[in-house]
Amino acid sequence: MTFSKTDIGLICLVVTLVLMAIRLPIGIALIAVSLGGIAAITNLQAAWGIISTIPYNFVATWELSAVPMFLMMGYIAARCQITSGLFQAMRITLNRVPGSLASASVAACALFAAASGSSVATSAALARIAVPEMIKAGYEKALATGSIAAAGTLGSLIPPSILMVIYGLFTDTSIGALFMAGFLPGILTAIAFIIMITIRVKIWPEIAPKDNRTFTREERAAAFRDIWPLPTLVVGVLGSIFTGICTPTEAGAVGSSLVIVIAAIRRTISFKLVLTAAIDAAVATSVMFIIAVGAAMFVRLMGLSQLPEFLAGLVLSVSHNQYVVLLMISLVYILLGMFIDSTGIMLLTLPFILPLLRELNIDMVWFGILTIKLLEIGLVSPPVGLNVYVVKTALGDEVDLPTVFRGAAWFMFTDILVLAILIAFPIISLWLPGLMAK
Repeated sequence: MTFSKTDIGLICLVVTLVLMAIRLPIGIALIAVSLGGIAAITNLQAAWGIISTIPYNFVATWELSAVPMFLMMGYIAARCQITSGLFQAMRITLNRVPGSLASASVAACALFAAASGSSVATSAALARIAVPEMIKAGYEKALATGSIAAAGTLGSLIPPSILMVIYGLFTDTSIGALFMAGFLPGILTAIAFIIMITIRVKIWPEIAPKDNRTFTREERAAAFRDIWPLPTLVVGVLGSIFTGICTPTEAGAVGSSLVIVIAAIRRTISFKLVLTAAIDAAVATSVMFIIAVGAAMFVRLMGLSQLPEFLAGLVLSVSHNQYVVLLMISLVYILLGMFIDSTGIMLLTLPFILPLLRELNIDMVWFGILTIKLLEIGLVSPPVGLNVYVVKTALGDEVDLPTVFRGAAWFMFTDILVLAILIAFPIISLWLPGLMAK
């Protein structure tokens, strides 16, 4: 029986999804399927020649050096307690808002995201700080944990974002423009979460008892003095990109250097701490690069099979309306988000989506923000919502998994509403990139 190139591509896609479903590491699954698929389309010798050149050519990309730099910046910021005091400062700021502790958690996650670039790191750090405070104050456990699991996803949207770096490289989109584009949608999401919490607490006040604590002027001043490193770091990194002084890659190095200087001024740094952060960043980068290399091989396989063009033709035969196409893409992402992690979803689907986007002339920066937003929803979607498991792991037996998922569901629906707003009004994502220094 003879298979066409498209048939082979379709078989490889199905096999890849099955391997991911049985929890084979995504990078290994992509590499193995790509080798077999390219060999089936060409021959084993040609496949080996193609596969052997892709890892070096991909990893040697200069822009990828931003990944370990931003990861190291986040690890040092967390270990040197540069973000300590965030929750307290936000608690004081939002003291009069119904559900103030949950809203303070959302605001603190948004600010922490600007230093970490990682949803997982944001959720893990704030879960240990904020959830015990909320439970102690009598908050419903679902609200306390759900707010952290959902707000932690802002680490992917608010720059700097590792997912944006990878998206930019695979789609040949300006990473600096993506960083700027994520800023306003990130703020909009945080505000939407706080509004939703406020409305819920107004309707069901028993889920979040009123905080009657008052703060003196000295306490307020002390809390805000403690968070000066974070705005300094944000201005240093994002300001250098926005003004055109640094590329995103250079800004990663600036951020890593700046966070070390700030920690030294605060006397919270040591050589051992920096070394540990560097090792953690190297390990995380290696895992990410294996997945990315596998995705680069998979892109080559899909190009040879011509499956993306075939599927794009099928979708466009249904409708050429970009909003209908975006709705179909969104449904696929939300479905995959229930079973596959964010990086895997993005790298697996981009080869199929890019022909559609080019045919419809959809702005790649705008679509990048929509993609990150869809991946955020996946991070709290059952049964594999990664951020939910991160919060559960951070808290141990203090709360069960269904409770966290139940609490995160409210935020997931709010995220879908924000996604609809971003689709309806692209200017929210594209205004800041349009102001960037050329």
